[in-house]
Amino acid sequence: MTRSDLVTRLAERFSQLTQRDTEFAVKTIIDAMSDALARGHRIEIRGFGSFSINRRPPRLGRNPRSGEQVVIPEKLVPHFKPGKALREAVDAQAPPSAENA
Repeated sequence: MTRSDLVTRLAERFSQLTQRDTEFAVKTIIDAMSDALARGHRIEIRGFGSFSINRRPPRLGRNPRSGEQVVIPEKLVPHFKPGKALREAVDAQAPPSAENA
């Protein structure tokens, strides 16, 4: 699902909102979440999951073209951990695998 798909579904579900209002609401929520993560806060949405920041320490890598060693600096990356309700909902809707058929 893309952002525009989400806006369309919300606009259909809540007919009192215009497409423009729905787009604004989705943008506002995503911006607020991005800002909170950028400030180092953790976001928890009960029944869905939590977003946090993980630290990737600096390390040595290799340039694939020349083979020389390169220092890769520390990075802060967003991390999502699904909640129990989301994991169970996805598992219940998952099609049977080819191994079980």
